[in-house]
Amino acid sequence: MFWPMLAIALGFLGIAVLGVLGIRVFIEAQRLGRQVTHTTQRINRAAEDLERAATDLARTGDALR
Repeated sequence: MFWPMLAIALGFLGIAVLGVLGIRVFIEAQRLGRQVTHTTQRINRAAEDLERAATDLARTGDALR
């Protein structure tokens, strides 16, 4: 009777550990997604700033001619 109970307890413990690890992976994946979104927005903002600066520089170069 001891061994079946031990097997059931260990099985439950294994499932509980897998559940906790699954939740941690899910939370970290969400955090990574938020970081990717934030970084993409920053890159887009920088690209827009660079495009504006290049346009202004081209306009200044045309004015010097």
